[in-house]
Amino acid sequence: MDRRARTYRGALALLLAGGILVTGCSGPGTSNDSATADRGVAGSGGPAGGERAPSAGPGQDEDGAGPAEDGAARESAAPDYLSTFALDVDTASYGYARRTLGDGQLPAAGTVRPEEFVNSFRQGYERPDGNGFSVNVDGARTDAADWSLVRVGLATKTASDSGERPPAALTFVVDISGSMSEPGRLDLAKTSLGILADELRDDDSVSLVTFSDEAETRLPMTRLQGNRTKVRDAIAEMEPADSTNVAAGVRRGYDEAVEGHRKGATNRVVLLSDALANTGETDADAILERIGDARKEYGITLFGVGVGSDYGDELMERLTNKGDGNTTYIADETQARKVFVDQLPAHVELRARDAKAQVAFDRRTVKQFELIGYENRKVADEDFRDDSVDGGEVGPGHTVTALYAVRLREGASGRVATATVRWLDPKTREAHEETGSVGTGAIDGRLWDDAGARLQVTAVAAYFADTLRGGDLRGTPTLGELAGRARKLASSTEDSSVEKLATAIEQADRIRNGGGDERPGGEGEGELG
Repeated sequence: MDRRARTYRGALALLLAGGILVTGCSGPGTSNDSATADRGVAGSGGPAGGERAPSAGPGQDEDGAGPAEDGAARESAAPDYLSTFALDVDTASYGYARRTLGDGQLPAAGTVRPEEFVNSFRQGYERPDGNGFSVNVDGARTDAADWSLVRVGLATKTASDSGERPPAALTFVVDISGSMSEPGRLDLAKTSLGILADELRDDDSVSLVTFSDEAETRLPMTRLQGNRTKVRDAIAEMEPADSTNVAAGVRRGYDEAVEGHRKGATNRVVLLSDALANTGETDADAILERIGDARKEYGITLFGVGVGSDYGDELMERLTNKGDGNTTYIADETQARKVFVDQLPAHVELRARDAKAQVAFDRRTVKQFELIGYENRKVADEDFRDDSVDGGEVGPGHTVTALYAVRLREGASGRVATATVRWLDPKTREAHEETGSVGTGAIDGRLWDDAGARLQVTAVAAYFADTLRGGDLRGTPTLGELAGRARKLASSTEDSSVEKLATAIEQADRIRNGGGDERPGGEGEGELG
């Protein structure tokens, strides 16, 4: 999605600091609602920008802290303690990594996104009563001296048991290129669409576009009531053809989505592909132009479903980012059922549009911090409340987790961080905010001894991802140690997804040590309603 990276200095930094409102308390998971969403947020030490505290600058001591003056003086310091990013509910990176490891290979470092590993697991956050977010903040000390992990958890309310939701208008865009003829690609896409078509309601509508070297509309937007056989037949008739012209498929798909646009419905394009573009326009930026126009004018979102052992992860992820959507990856029918049955409401309904988070660290207690992942989701700090800047789209039952490595000052006591999430109501486009904070007392426990099981699972997933991409996250255990901790956590939580995480780590450890593992990858499981 489009990310403006403007950096303002001088006067704007002062103006931004002037709007800061000190909020929060020392306990974990505190939330303060703001429906009008016009206030600022930062730690009491003043505003900040970037994920790592810099070396000393003007007016700062050698640790980057301002002199002990009044609040106004501190707030005018150089902005260096804010972290701002668009929310991300993607899980494709983890799903594809498990598939790759199951095939006996390590995933390419560029396909490993820690936030997608973390967001693939249940977190157990408190849910909000309404249609917004809850904000949960906690943490624990790591084995690295002076370093802690701080977890910022955002959660939406799960879907209603009654199944009440706006009708959906879904345009399926299916890759039928030659590469999709391999087992686990087009056959799995057809199975997935068949499952989805059976789960949708009579008042939902679907259209079907296929693409190889060219794109073709197989079914215009059609209400499911009385037409399910027609829809199933169109799906069954798909057969693999020639090259992969993703651009043609995306353009035709959005044309159909615009043509069949339903006011008051959730209008979404569902792209099923291995995303290995080799014909026509293959540059993501050029393909994205059509998506951007449809998103702004018609509010159409994009859901990317990746398949295949060879998978164009980067292209799919960039398409869905720009298309205000999310991606997942499926390797078998079990995963397809999880995505299109168990998680269906999250993929056809929205709780929030253009959602962003901003975390303000208190310079009096925090010496240094680093956001783990979210590199391609960063938003300029001054754009947090600019609602024309793209954020993330979040459905019912989703959780979003941001994990920070935080180095506290010696003897620090007090507030550590204040987190604020801002989003637009999908119907009214009214802006809302919710805030929570955490203090030193709530993150003083040892990660592997005192922290809850879900925080430990989050840490294992993040450390695993960082290891796979060759990072240097402080306090990272060896793969063998991570696998052992995952096994214990799987036993204590009785969570099959954690068991599969342990298996994936063991596979990576064996491959790194010269062995292999031919067991197939399993499903990635996120916490969805």
